[in-house]
Amino acid sequence: MFGGKGGLGKTTFSAATAFWLAKRGFKVLIFSVDPQASLSDIFQRDIFGKDAQEIIPNLFAQEIDADRRIKEYQDEIRNKIREKYGLEEIPEEIESYIQAASAEPAMEESAIFDAVVDIVNTTDFDYYIYDLVPLGHALYYLAMSSIYDQWINKITSLREEMQRYEKVIAKMKSEEVKEEDEILQELEYIKRRINLASKIFTDKEKTAFFFVLTPEEMSIIDTEKAANLFSRYGVPITGFIVNRVLPQELKKGNIPEYLKNRIIAQERPLAKIREKFGKEVLGWIPELERDITGLEMIERMARIMFGDD
Repeated sequence: MFGGKGGLGKTTFSAATAFWLAKRGFKVLIFSVDPQASLSDIFQRDIFGKDAQEIIPNLFAQEIDADRRIKEYQDEIRNKIREKYGLEEIPEEIESYIQAASAEPAMEESAIFDAVVDIVNTTDFDYYIYDLVPLGHALYYLAMSSIYDQWINKITSLREEMQRYEKVIAKMKSEEVKEEDEILQELEYIKRRINLASKIFTDKEKTAFFFVLTPEEMSIIDTEKAANLFSRYGVPITGFIVNRVLPQELKKGNIPEYLKNRIIAQERPLAKIREKFGKEVLGWIPELERDITGLEMIERMARIMFGDD
């Protein structure tokens, strides 16, 4: 996983890492749940809302369409109601409720989280590269697994208690005791999926999380705060990657004053990054002369990050 504020290079590093792994024979899926994702831009392919698309041999990319996921949620709920009550049409009152629920922000977050769980649990790749949404949303997603887990535990406990009362009442009325509880089964199913996703996100053997930052004061402050918050959710931080570093040696040459001033302006933040993150900084990536889009530039970035071997 690559995380950080928007516009710092998460997608670039995600794509370069996926490209490098695929070229070494690993089957890789790079995916994003960000509605403003730029995987389509960086690969110069329209992949939004589609299933995993093969970019080059072994490298697949996918951008999830949250609106479509919500519609699928709605259809699933309608189908369950029709099957459960033998209805051909959904009553107007229930349809209004489904529509209203879909407008809640939580529905979108839930749909996206479920899509991530689906991808990780049901597809078959050697590596998954998760191009995370900007920090605030990323923290929300990671927190959701913990919040969902607590909520499901509580609801499951209440449902189990209700089931015990229902059995006692059924015996008192000499009615047949129902052993199957569809609600409880559904809750247990959701809980298993959430727990599996949480284990993967927090497993140091299976998951690596990289923070991307730039040599700017605000970027350092935000990264430090976010790193502390991520540790609360048990997400292992593998290291930090500093992007857009201007080469200090340029100062010795005959360069425009503007560029010289920018290089000098980076000196203090770079010293602070060394002081705060030290050996946890895994890479210092130079500012390139153009945007990273297209396979040629992605390959160039992969070589900068991992070398030519």
